[in-house]
Amino acid sequence: MVDEGKPDSDEVRSEFTPPLGVDLPAEPEPEGSAFAPPSTTGTSPNTPPGAQAQAWFPAFTPPTGIPVVSLSKETPWPDRMRAMLRMSVTDRPAPEQAAERSEAGPPVPRVLDLTLRIGELLLAGGEGAEDVEAAMLGVAHAYGLARVEPTVTFTLLGISYQPSLIDPPVTANRTVRRRGTDYTRLAAVFRLVDDITTSELTLEDAYRRLAEIRRNRHPYPGWLLTASAGLLAGAASMLVGGGGPLVFLIAAIGAMLGDRLAWLCAGRGLPEFYQFTAAAMPAAVFGVLVDRFGHYLPGTSTIQASAVITGGLFALIPGRALVAAVQDGLTGFYITASARLLEVMYLFTGIVVGVTLVLYAGVSLGAVLDPQQSLSTYENAPVQLVAAMALSLAFAVLLQCEREVLPLATLNGGVAWTVYGVLHQDVGMSPVAATAVAAGLVGLFGQLLSRHRHASALPYVTAAIGPLLPGSATYFGLLGLTQGHLSQGAASLTKAAALALAVAIGVNLGGEIARMFLKVPGPVPATSDPARRRAAKRTRGF
Repeated sequence: MVDEGKPDSDEVRSEFTPPLGVDLPAEPEPEGSAFAPPSTTGTSPNTPPGAQAQAWFPAFTPPTGIPVVSLSKETPWPDRMRAMLRMSVTDRPAPEQAAERSEAGPPVPRVLDLTLRIGELLLAGGEGAEDVEAAMLGVAHAYGLARVEPTVTFTLLGISYQPSLIDPPVTANRTVRRRGTDYTRLAAVFRLVDDITTSELTLEDAYRRLAEIRRNRHPYPGWLLTASAGLLAGAASMLVGGGGPLVFLIAAIGAMLGDRLAWLCAGRGLPEFYQFTAAAMPAAVFGVLVDRFGHYLPGTSTIQASAVITGGLFALIPGRALVAAVQDGLTGFYITASARLLEVMYLFTGIVVGVTLVLYAGVSLGAVLDPQQSLSTYENAPVQLVAAMALSLAFAVLLQCEREVLPLATLNGGVAWTVYGVLHQDVGMSPVAATAVAAGLVGLFGQLLSRHRHASALPYVTAAIGPLLPGSATYFGLLGLTQGHLSQGAASLTKAAALALAVAIGVNLGGEIARMFLKVPGPVPATSDPARRRAAKRTRGF
């Protein structure tokens, strides 16, 4: 029996061989190149390929349209490096090396190590991922490494350097295990990067200065930080209309006890979740005691327990981490933004657990805490303006800002609260929109101040948004959930989340507006043809 599917001969055939009876074309199709311009339809064969691509694909950029970056050292280094960072590595200009370093070449391992150490301090201090990558690129570029690609995630820093297209790349990474808020150290690192990128600072001098920055102690003692936490809580209680000096004192004592409990938990090695839980409990305890036994004290009929608890919450809401998370998300660093948002969620959950436990125990013991009660705001606008500025000052001290930054951050916080009050109370704007506008001015002024002083914008921004944080909405949401009013509690917590996002987005938008209208180095087209310039912009993912 003969199998019809097999050929008659014993010739070995390939699976790519066409079946018998199929006619193939006489000449094979010409093989194309991956580097050739895209083919078009509707043009004559005599049309040059470049003209075809320009006629049918306006987003295609020919070699004459590749932009060139102007590295003027008169502008801040974040703008110069951000312009290079957003370009392809093959389009970046070569670094200008000193004559004495041009022959031997840069010491690649030491430059990469210095770059990673600087990036570690910036990321641990709360700086955004894009600014950390810009700093790493600036340091490596200043010491002669042209083909460098820095990578920043929430806990890992990486950098890759390829000497040429045929040489293997050199990679290094560093893990960020400890985070601490010290804006004085952050400002010192910014000045170091500025000196590296604008002057001929040798590698050994840069290492020496970096070691001095790491050895420096915090600018304020521990007792002053605890007192600042009390001042912040007391000012926040006055800000939300809590009453007289007695409310200020009670809220301050509760916040200082919470701060000491958090330090005790940190000394025992407990995670930050438990530190925030412990720090949130004393303020809630004092609020329950005021509501339960406050009528026994003379002249305490006007004390609001809600103001005491709200003041303690203002000192704990992680506004710094929230602003950094939203900034990373808006600039395209989605992995880092997701990790930061997860960190904010855990810290906020710790606050919720601490306050909810105390409120539940207080309600069980007979405390009458009304979730419908609204805090009396703007009873005395001048007093509350002073309270807002005091809150920003205390927040700046807790963030370890430099002493010369404290007046500017305090003034910026007063401006934010004034704008919010005018828009919300006089104009009738919604709280979320008024908060976004006020936070936008904070970001704008912070960016202008940072450019004037060639420093990071975080010290001028983070402390100034303190009066805008949603402390009262958070408290009423927790109280509603504790007493079984799920709809009211969920509505208040939703409002708190909306206010927090309005603060973060407003700050980022204000900074972007400042960068948009100020003169910054950007891609300059190699030709004056406007069509090619528009095409070059559209090739960046649009």
